[in-house]
Amino acid sequence: MSDWARHPLRWWSCTAPRPSTVCSNTWAAGWPATRSPPRSSWSRRFRGHLRGRPISAPYGTISPRVSDTVAGLLRGRTDRPLLICDDQRISYAEAQRRSAEVAGGLLALGAGKGTHVGLLYPNGVDFVVGMLAGARIGAVTVPYSTFLTATELETQLRDSDTAILLSARGFRNHDYEQRLAGIEAPCLRQVLFDLPRADDPRLTGFEDDVDGCDPLAIIYTSGSTGFPKGVVHTHASLIAHQRNLNEIRGITTADRLFCNSPFFWIGGFAFGLLATISAGATLICSNATDAGATLDLIEAEKPTITNGFVAGIAHLTRHPSYPDRHFSARRGNLYPVMAPDCRPTDPELRHNMLGMTETGSVVLIDADEGDQPEQRRGSYGRPAPGFETKVLASGELCVRGPYLMQGYYGLNREDCFDADGWFHTGDLVRVDDDGYFYFLGRAGAMIKTAGANVTPDEVEKALATLGITAHVFGLPDPVRGQLVAAVIVADDPVDIEVVRARLRSMLSAYKVPRAFTVCRPADLPTLSSGKLDMSRLCGLFDD
Repeated sequence: MSDWARHPLRWWSCTAPRPSTVCSNTWAAGWPATRSPPRSSWSRRFRGHLRGRPISAPYGTISPRVSDTVAGLLRGRTDRPLLICDDQRISYAEAQRRSAEVAGGLLALGAGKGTHVGLLYPNGVDFVVGMLAGARIGAVTVPYSTFLTATELETQLRDSDTAILLSARGFRNHDYEQRLAGIEAPCLRQVLFDLPRADDPRLTGFEDDVDGCDPLAIIYTSGSTGFPKGVVHTHASLIAHQRNLNEIRGITTADRLFCNSPFFWIGGFAFGLLATISAGATLICSNATDAGATLDLIEAEKPTITNGFVAGIAHLTRHPSYPDRHFSARRGNLYPVMAPDCRPTDPELRHNMLGMTETGSVVLIDADEGDQPEQRRGSYGRPAPGFETKVLASGELCVRGPYLMQGYYGLNREDCFDADGWFHTGDLVRVDDDGYFYFLGRAGAMIKTAGANVTPDEVEKALATLGITAHVFGLPDPVRGQLVAAVIVADDPVDIEVVRARLRSMLSAYKVPRAFTVCRPADLPTLSSGKLDMSRLCGLFDD
């Protein structure tokens, strides 16, 4: 058993000092969810909570501490750099000072505990200062994707009951002033393109009124399997979870984390930004469209650890200067920008990670970053401390625990969890005899063809061994129920019959795709989140 697996589970006791405090453990079976929440902006529509009840478990309870709020994390920090984003830099001390000014500005606008404050910023200082300012007064941060269209943004502003929106004027080819001009959202009172600032003596009192049970953020899912949903997380749940994950990753104040995940998604918000602040480390990121500029940043700032999505740095490896670059990071998962002797010869023999918005970032992970034996090929590690897991007969992974979301904003508890408090992830997994998990695909993605089950991931991996990138899914068929279909991503023509013949030597006949098409990488249909738009992808076969 690894050291992190022995780490004591951190169960939270959220007994509130005020009768109206909303706090919950979403999985505690038998605890009824009240239908009459306190009158506050955040809880007006949210109903999946428990009121004034402790979070406890057989492993004991831990009461929230001052440091279990974002404001508590800032106290005592020094002039160490918190964020380096291209040419933007801010230290912990400067972040504390500037966020105090913006917090005062928000108070002057009438914001306070429970006010929903939206952030429409790319990664950078303004996002960090805006988030910290809202958290210090007990406001609920609602980050919005910089990719959202006007219609998508209006939908989420309405759904989240955002009262104040702090926004950049634009980012890349997005003009937010124009985009927001025609938006109508009933609760939206203020849209500010400059951060509000004021010196307000009430700030300390507001900070003291915030505790770990209070909601910190509503973070929207990407919407790859339906409409995006707003996920509610508290200060204590996100911070405690990141502390545990930091211990697994070995992140300390001495570390410099390069992360390419956007702050408006849970990976960047929690596993990147909050993890950094919790450890007192330094976060490095880049918005540059010039690969050379990003490579310059990484080479100059010398990160010690990396995290994010590898596809987001693929363009860096195509830059002419890439072969001559010197990288220093020795931990993480962005192998192309890590020290060469730390890169795997076969990434499938390194533990992957599985995370989701609902679990406050990563839920399956392992501390061992070395190559694994062949029998652990494709492993996603084991459950992070604080999470219970079970796998249904269908293979679906279910989780529960104190770091799980409070619920989806605007939905009832029974719409988020089953009767025993389990969250059904929709992810299909298997578990080996040593407790390691392996991701098989999404429950809705399982292809049922002529009575047999086909996992898209298995077919995609077989194609990958042929040097082919493809997306595999099921198409409706009146005879077989579904056909196995594959969209091959390539700029050049592909001999489909050769591919099909080679797959027959690798897969059972029923797993070999019966329908193929080729799509150029630039033409792949995507959602505003950057994920594939599966409905449009299926539409490639309509002709």
